[in-house]
Amino acid sequence: MPLSVSGYSWQQTPATVSLSVPLRGVCVRDADVFCTEDYLKVNFPPFLFEVFLYAPIDEERSEAKIGNDTIMFTLCKKEAAMWDTLSASGVDKEMMQRIREKSILQAQERAKDATEAKATAKREDQKYALSVMMRIEEEERKRIEDMKENERVKATKELEAWKECQKKAEKPKRISREVKLCQPEKEIEDERKKIKHKCFTKNSASRNLATKGRNSENIFLGKLKEDSIPAPRAAGSIKINFTPRVFPTALRESHVAEEEEWLHKQAEARRAINTDIPEFCDLKEEEKNPEWLKEKGNKLFATENYLAAINAYNLAIRLNNKTPLLYLNRAACHLKLKNLHKAIEDSSKAYRIMKLHLRLIHPTKLYKKMLRTFGI
Repeated sequence: MPLSVSGYSWQQTPATVSLSVPLRGVCVRDADVFCTEDYLKVNFPPFLFEVFLYAPIDEERSEAKIGNDTIMFTLCKKEAAMWDTLSASGVDKEMMQRIREKSILQAQERAKDATEAKATAKREDQKYALSVMMRIEEEERKRIEDMKENERVKATKELEAWKECQKKAEKPKRISREVKLCQPEKEIEDERKKIKHKCFTKNSASRNLATKGRNSENIFLGKLKEDSIPAPRAAGSIKINFTPRVFPTALRESHVAEEEEWLHKQAEARRAINTDIPEFCDLKEEEKNPEWLKEKGNKLFATENYLAAINAYNLAIRLNNKTPLLYLNRAACHLKLKNLHKAIEDSSKAYRIMKLHLRLIHPTKLYKKMLRTFGI
């Protein structure tokens, strides 16, 4: 609920009204002043001041100053006269509402007119700027055309002067040519023979020189080609020795078949990692080891985190799909999650892999391992 401000003071002259409204902590940023010809309102939460003026004022020339916890209004009257009171008397609530609505409509119309006037002024400015640019471009084009015309006239005059000089220079040559035509025909014939003889000797000499140059060039190119061909290399062989993989256990205690199988599994895992599978790009080195993943899945299975254990076994199987224990462990996880079809599928895969390695694992051991895995 806003607090209505009543402690204000006002003074008047026949032309103006001075109004002082005290508002504690008022500032320009937070105060909302609304003024029309017959209505004045100041909204500064939680304070509210409004007055329905006694007579119309000129809101365009009126002004307000905010400072020192006070708003000072200088209202210019439309008609020079003394007011009996600041606010109009006999104004009920319905009339107040009509005055407010009328004031808002007037303010909106003024804002609309101002916006349209601003847009019109902007269009006029753009039109004026465009006309100025067109005039400048026209003047520039005319100046360039005048320069071209001057250059063309200048070039034409220079060409005419050059033609005159050529005509003057050709006159003595024409006279000498006429004199030569008047010489006896025998002298002219002798001159022609001499000229032909000189041309023939020059042509023969130039042909000999060209032939010698081509022959020397051909010899040089042939020698260059012979020098650029390398001699054949001598045959040889390269011997490569591989260091054998030696297990530290004694021969009587070692299991050669199991060790070879382990090496085969590690090689397959490395090949799977080196195939640039996008899922393996962000894994750590230990996460690319099937054995490490199997142990991780076993730990997760022990903590009853079966979904995470299945993810670990899935990645290990992608790295090495020849280990039946991974399928058995994943089947145990599916059995705990009541995924019976997947448990049967993984158990069948483990059985098929173990069946291929009967020479390493006895069927009885396989049967006991499966019973132990499923807790039977």
